[in-house]
Amino acid sequence: MRSAFLAGLVLAVTAAPALAQLAAPDPQAAVYELRIYYPAPGKLAALNARFRDHTLKLFEKHGMRNVAYWNEQPTSEAPEGRVIYVLAYPSREARDADWKAFGADPEWRAVVAASEAGGKLVTKVDSVFMTMADYSPRIAPSR
Repeated sequence: MRSAFLAGLVLAVTAAPALAQLAAPDPQAAVYELRIYYPAPGKLAALNARFRDHTLKLFEKHGMRNVAYWNEQPTSEAPEGRVIYVLAYPSREARDADWKAFGADPEWRAVVAASEAGGKLVTKVDSVFMTMADYSPRIAPSR
């Protein structure tokens, strides 16, 4: 089931009309990271608020390109649902540098401290690194 879910998600991302505008300058050479967050019990709303109010802006500040975000409906595997998103980077090295700078950012550390005062928001994170296949359609920018 997970592989079917991931395949559908990748299809949705690569078909998004705005992908060419949001991805690295060369979508064929970019590294895409699919991240899946499992919220702690009762923390989905707080996790979404943290992304909405802080995280996306801080990702941009550190060179990460926000491609798309989803909320998965609750399942037996993830009773709280999951937050799923894709970021794009020019390279894996750029990704590592961006995350290092993001993690050390005093503004991010303050956001985490405030948002997790009542306990951690996330119990598990999965990460999948992807590059576009050479046969993947190139997406033209939307007008």
